[in-house]
Amino acid sequence: MNVLLVEDEALLLHHLSYQLEEAGHKTLEASDGKKGWAFFQNYTPDIAIIDLGLPDFDGLELIRKARHEGIATPILVLTARDNWRDKVNSLNAGADDYLVKPFELEELKARLNALLRRSVGYAQPAMSCGPFTLDSITGKFTINDEPVVLTSYESTVMESFLRNYSKVLSRSLLEDQLYGSNHSPDSNVLEVLINRLRKKLKKHSGLNPIATVRGRGYRFELPCS
Repeated sequence: MNVLLVEDEALLLHHLSYQLEEAGHKTLEASDGKKGWAFFQNYTPDIAIIDLGLPDFDGLELIRKARHEGIATPILVLTARDNWRDKVNSLNAGADDYLVKPFELEELKARLNALLRRSVGYAQPAMSCGPFTLDSITGKFTINDEPVVLTSYESTVMESFLRNYSKVLSRSLLEDQLYGSNHSPDSNVLEVLINRLRKKLKKHSGLNPIATVRGRGYRFELPCS
């Protein structure tokens, strides 16, 4: 796979590039936000690893620009800022996951693999419910036949709701589908993803079909049959 690395620490950038290429991947290296944006525009990375503290413009701005332009590449954020607000801001900007420095290389690889699995989706036909249609093969999502960009994690959550409309989906089930049964994300990540998805559905359809079922999980309450 092609991995875009956007990291201003030269030693870490070199180390990550070397390790990923040793694992059989091709890397695109950028030391600042401007170069990272140029790679997004001129190449098609399968996944991106972006540091938050970058020269020119920071990682959050780079992520926002990519999502604004309809780029759905899975994005993993690297940050030395180990506090919940920066993590939430990263996810709200459009990132799919984050990893706090320092980190173990094996954990990085595991999270990249999880992101890629989710971005590929399931090889099954398109699903529709009301104005919402998701093709899990191509990843194309439309509302009232108009395309709306979802990140890989948002697409996974949306697919879960469309496949199980009117059923209550527990936190643990959704987290297993996002991260795998061996991964334990921070407690607020799922809520941020759900909130981000709700905003997109509301903005483009005027509907808010994702209901919180207190103490149990979430339910897609729009009739789909």
